Amino acid sequence: MAKKIKTQSSITSSQITQLVVLGMQEKKAIDIVIMDLRKVKNAFTDYFVICSGNSDTQIDAIGESVDKELSQRANQEVWHKEGTENKEWILLDYVDVVVHIFKKERRDFYRIEELWGDAEFTEVPNEK
Repeated sequence: MAKKIKTQSSITSSQITQLVVLGMQEKKAIDIVIMDLRKVKNAFTDYFVICSGNSDTQIDAIGESVDKELSQRANQEVWHKEGTENKEWILLDYVDVVVHIFKKERRDFYRIEELWGDAEFTEVPNEK
């Protein structure tokens, strides 16, 4: 796997994280969690942003919305993308921020939040 190289950017990883959340909320993502990994030893990124969706169509729409928010508002392009074919777990890697978009059942199965228990968690309330 290619080594990630951090590049100079006028936008911080915290700002990228907030744009990710906006993109998720635009498509009614549920159970959004921001995991701050900056103080976690051997973490390879600053943040994980995780959410769930209820269908293949919604999972895909959330991913497209996040990509659009970052591209249009911050001129940030995804460095690596996975899972767009099976639409059960889409990963969008923006180097300093890694986005996980799960189908609800997959998220329950993988329980990624438990793997990074040392992170600082922020739960974003579901919109009504």
